[in-house]
Amino acid sequence: MVPHDADGWRLDRALAVALPTLSRERLKALISSGQVSNAQGALARDPAMKVAPGMRFAVIVPDPTPAHNEAQDIPLTIVFEDEHLIVIDKPAGLVVHPAAGNFDGTLVNALLHHCRGSLSGIGGVERPGIVHRIDKDTSGLMVAAKTDPAHVGLAAQFAKHSIDRRYKAIVAGVPRPGEGKVDAPLARSSADRKKIAIVQDGRGKRAVTHYSTLERFGDAALMECRLETGRTHQVRVHMASIGHPLLGDPVYGRPRREHRDMLSRLNFKRQALHAARLGFTHPVTSAALCFDSEIPRDMQQLFSELRVKLL
Repeated sequence: MVPHDADGWRLDRALAVALPTLSRERLKALISSGQVSNAQGALARDPAMKVAPGMRFAVIVPDPTPAHNEAQDIPLTIVFEDEHLIVIDKPAGLVVHPAAGNFDGTLVNALLHHCRGSLSGIGGVERPGIVHRIDKDTSGLMVAAKTDPAHVGLAAQFAKHSIDRRYKAIVAGVPRPGEGKVDAPLARSSADRKKIAIVQDGRGKRAVTHYSTLERFGDAALMECRLETGRTHQVRVHMASIGHPLLGDPVYGRPRREHRDMLSRLNFKRQALHAARLGFTHPVTSAALCFDSEIPRDMQQLFSELRVKLL
């Protein structure tokens, strides 16, 4: 029933208040597809129709349709999980979402298997809600939604840049001064669509990275990079732009010979980047959540080698 203070509201807005487990976008789709009727049984197909206090509507919520992607039993490191969301520690080499060249064996395939039976149907489809991504060859913390309200709430926090996201990175050289900020807009490179570039022509989205030096190794450094925004390849591009590309980065780095030899000897074949901290407000319970992840073994071996070299 439409509450007394909803006079003149849109139908989708009124239903979103009455049915908080369904997102407004989901309700729009249900209205448009003929799943909402008024007290007389007539279908209400216009999400923008105005409602009045006391009006009653019936909403049919079909069972979620199966996702097109295959559920696969891929081991996951689960940091936190409840009925609304899941936080995982992604290993390097695992692609987040199926795409050309990686149609299976992804994090989404793994989550469909792990969360089977507990996904409520995001947008009407039984799938995990991927609200952010990290590169295939970056390791570390990610959160995914299991329900519509969690998906909407997490997406809003990422859009507001209120998520605490901190990366550990090993870079070439030692930044001077040891801490600072890169505020430079990013967009697809016009020269190479596979690369991201700093652009000043109005195409770019604002991107801000705060960095600080945690340890110096003579000709390299362990950095913490805190994201004020979250753009594709942000840390990699921003650190390269100040002359300190990530070790092992095949796209934005030109390694010195000694670094190249070291990486080859250790069989280190990725950018030295790890999503080490993820903090956010639980979108349903409002609890403050913060998770930390230890630097993985391959990066530990890399900076151990750098320490030995320094001695």
